[in-house]
Amino acid sequence: MNRLSPFLTVGGLAIGAILFSACGKPHGQPQSNPETLAPNEVQDFATLYSENCAACHGENGRGGAALALANPVYLALADDRAIRNVIANGMRGTSMPAFAESAGGLLTDKQIDVITQQVRMRWSKPGILAGANPPAYAAKREGDVQRGRAVYTYYCESCHGLDGRSGPKGSAITNDSFLALISDQGLRTIVVVGRPELGAPDWRGNVRDRPMSDQEVTDVVAWLTSHRVEDPGQPYSAANYQRQQEPKR
Repeated sequence: MNRLSPFLTVGGLAIGAILFSACGKPHGQPQSNPETLAPNEVQDFATLYSENCAACHGENGRGGAALALANPVYLALADDRAIRNVIANGMRGTSMPAFAESAGGLLTDKQIDVITQQVRMRWSKPGILAGANPPAYAAKREGDVQRGRAVYTYYCESCHGLDGRSGPKGSAITNDSFLALISDQGLRTIVVVGRPELGAPDWRGNVRDRPMSDQEVTDVVAWLTSHRVEDPGQPYSAANYQRQQEPKR
């Protein structure tokens, strides 16, 4: 009997292993690696959030240019319908766009449901407002500008400065460009739930002896919105601006 060389023996075993592995799955059958999903088929929350929300609301909902979604006070006051509506339809006149396909966005109804449900499931804290009497998420009546000025002085001026022009602990909140980029509801939401990621407290945390009432929140928002101007961000007077627009000779 002829002896095979060690090289041929090892080589034969290697070839056999390759052939065996090649026969493990018939040609044309799906491989074990998952196929890339079409954008409208993605149902994974982490992917949906990172691609659509994180740029403004921050990684893991911690806040950024927009408020933190991982704020349990916010989630206790805003119900699923309110959150879903903002995601689907955006907020007119602000930097929050509409994401629903029906409103010109790129997300399906199912994808919006996933984001809405998972935001609450991951970041809410049941009982966070136990014993509290928070203001309503949305205003119930008109606010009064003059009363709002007094409310601002009492509750907000120590951080945001005289007339909201900025202070030692807070930014300018009567700035015309800022007010042009936020809705009335957006202002109310920040006053009520705060922006803890920026050190801004909720309606209870910036007080000397008592939390803000629902009407006080409504009034201070009315005072803030009274600072909106027709041409925000314009550094010139109307006359100078007009001259700037005229063609140079």
